[in-house]
Amino acid sequence: MDASDELLRRDDPAALLTLDGVISSLNPAMATALGRPAEECRGRDFGDLWPASQRMSAEGLVLHAAKTKTVAMQVLEFPGLGGASVASLIEARQVKDPAGDEQLVWVHALDSRNDLASLLIPFRLATTAADLGLWMYSPRDRQLEWLGGAPALGALFPDPSVSLRKLISAVHPDDRDALRQLLRPPPAHSPWGRLRYLTQHDGWHQLAAKTRRIQLGYGGPERVFGVVRDDTKQEKRKKEAEAALVAERQRAKDIADFSSALITAATEQELQQVVLTRLAATFRGTGALLALVEEGRLHVSTDARVAMCEVAALHGLPLDQPSPLPEAIRKGRPQFIADRDDYVRRWPHGAGYMWLARRGFDYTTSITPLSETGNQTLGAWMVFYDSGYRPSLDQQTLMGTLADLAGQALRRIRLQQARVELATAVQKTMLPTLPEHIAGLEVAARYRPSRDGLDIGGDWYDVFVMPDGAVALEIGDAQGHDVDAAVAMGQVRASIRTIAAHEPDPATVLTRTNELLVTTDAARFASCTMLHIDPHDGQVTGTSAGHVPVLCACKDGRHSIRELPGGPVLGVMPDTAYREETFTLDKDGALIMVTDGVVEGPGLTLEAGLERAGTLAGTALRDGLNAEETADRILDAAVAVDHADDVAVLVIRRT
Repeated sequence: MDASDELLRRDDPAALLTLDGVISSLNPAMATALGRPAEECRGRDFGDLWPASQRMSAEGLVLHAAKTKTVAMQVLEFPGLGGASVASLIEARQVKDPAGDEQLVWVHALDSRNDLASLLIPFRLATTAADLGLWMYSPRDRQLEWLGGAPALGALFPDPSVSLRKLISAVHPDDRDALRQLLRPPPAHSPWGRLRYLTQHDGWHQLAAKTRRIQLGYGGPERVFGVVRDDTKQEKRKKEAEAALVAERQRAKDIADFSSALITAATEQELQQVVLTRLAATFRGTGALLALVEEGRLHVSTDARVAMCEVAALHGLPLDQPSPLPEAIRKGRPQFIADRDDYVRRWPHGAGYMWLARRGFDYTTSITPLSETGNQTLGAWMVFYDSGYRPSLDQQTLMGTLADLAGQALRRIRLQQARVELATAVQKTMLPTLPEHIAGLEVAARYRPSRDGLDIGGDWYDVFVMPDGAVALEIGDAQGHDVDAAVAMGQVRASIRTIAAHEPDPATVLTRTNELLVTTDAARFASCTMLHIDPHDGQVTGTSAGHVPVLCACKDGRHSIRELPGGPVLGVMPDTAYREETFTLDKDGALIMVTDGVVEGPGLTLEAGLERAGTLAGTALRDGLNAEETADRILDAAVAVDHADDVAVLVIRRT
């Protein structure tokens, strides 16, 4: 018997390798551990025979012993018999082959029965690095031992060892069967299980755990090891986000319903009904009233939460009276009254003082005139709130938009205009006023209705500054050419505005807008392109919902067509995740966003229309035209070819 036989005559796995890691000989235990007959192992690279998760560690162990001529040790996992992995401490060292007088590497499993804790060190390090906790369960003793890991998880289990009975008592009754299943894992490992666990100090925690069986050394005891993750904060954030989404969907639906009802009101009585039943609820008020101007005096109506006897001092009030309601109507500017003292300080001789005094100190009031650009204000509405409440800037802006719609509806009703004309005017009103000045950018927009003046389209655009300073730009087209198309356009634009106030990227805004439209069974679909541009560095992030591509024009006259990633039109396919891309708008370059009426028409294909519009934009920049002049040039060309559709153009030039 030679020396090599002595090295391999062992109960534990052992093998002799060349210095480059090829197996020269091995004992039956090593062949069993590697899961192959001995003859298939000889001549193979030692590391190649290990599971993928252990291969690098096995190769490193052999390499260390071969290169440094020192003893190396590493805890490795063999597949093992019966499904449970075998964690074993493997030693590698150089030895001399007596037959060939060459150096070999002897690898063999060490007896760790007197120090089983050494086999657990790699597991503890791995779970700590992954921010998980590690525990070990002994089926025979029915005891769980906490082995360490993330400190925050360790704080949930102050006792290093706990009986199974005590652990089960802290688990929610509905989750105890799941715990028992985790402690009886399949041969490989269990899937993640979810448990509600009651801690001693801070109540219920939502935990996730998975388990696997491991034998500690050859001939050693078998244990169930588990890793645990605390999902409590994540679950709380998820529930809060779901609740916020539900509330946002309801709010967006309420706003859309409000807009639609204003547009379709056919009589003054219907308009009053729309305002008084929806206004306070939509803006979280405790009550509302509507004041309309008739022959220079106020005619006041209220909802059920504000009695007429309390506002008698306002009914019949002349417009020249020094009070907040007449003043808001005369000047066409909203008013906000923080409390009774604020009222007395600003209008010491105002009518309605006794009424305010009777109501006490526990309210605030906002007044919004029902105005229409270029026309006399026809009235105003008042919303009352609990003391200390102040509407946000978004709420004030939205209330002003709805008040504009109400003013326009009232004017059309009083002039006994047709419903179609009302919807057309509402559509024009809903197109926003562009920001007056944006450092680093020029923005211009143009809109023209269909040629015959009777069809009503769903084209829209919007430009607004985000809280982080980025500029949001959108353009879109709701399906159809009728009153419903105008209503759909208003719903989509209001929804995007509302969602964009809380979401940082265009793709998420379109994704959530699509969810809202699908959930509320919107009657029409809509295409849309949305961009966010940083005025300082020109970085643009964009996405598209089945809309016309964006045109990019350069100062030297060149242009290109950019097909943005995204998804289908809004309001058709549920569970759609829109994609986006980021690019840079060069200095003095421009982006041109259009609706299909600009680039498609009788005898004009989309490709030809895009090419024509891009050429016009590039030429305009080369000629030194600004954004306003560029928009005029593109719009005039579209109208000149006798397009029957609505047309909208949005030009963004980086200065």
